[in-house]
Amino acid sequence: MSRKLRKNTMLLTMLLLIGAAVFLNWKYTAQSGEEAVNGKILGEATLVSGEGDTSAAADEETVYTGSDYFASARLTRQQARDSAIDLLEKAASENGADTSVLNEASESIQVLASYALTESQIENLVTAKGYRDCVAFMSDDSVSVVVATDSGELTAEDVAKITDITKSETGYAAGSIRIMAAD
Repeated sequence: MSRKLRKNTMLLTMLLLIGAAVFLNWKYTAQSGEEAVNGKILGEATLVSGEGDTSAAADEETVYTGSDYFASARLTRQQARDSAIDLLEKAASENGADTSVLNEASESIQVLASYALTESQIENLVTAKGYRDCVAFMSDDSVSVVVATDSGELTAEDVAKITDITKSETGYAAGSIRIMAAD
């Protein structure tokens, strides 16, 4: 019984740490998008050749566009998920793992896969409505959607469209949906 309790405690602790890591990743990724000043993201560097090459200036503009925030957010989200799944798989593959531990790990992996699929569907549907780009972050009780518009702002009509898409894909109430504009 002590061994079973220890393994269940270990799994619960890992799940809590993974959840905290995903939340912090989401929170700080959203803040990094707010740090953009004059079209440049603070802390981001570009290699400069010093030879007056005009293609380097074009590359620098590409580095600082708003779409890089979305690619970075997706990559960071996927890396956090991959490490969470890796930890869950390691816990499940441990010699002598209890069936309840295996079941919990399997359920957690399925939930993460479901979140990834739902986020992708939201992002595709929002961009299909004519928005430049979109990234969604889903948790067990809320979803945040960051949208790039041409004006950098969201109108009430935009919020209504995005909320409708998100509600239909997640089943969450409007109060559980957070929508933000990105430049």
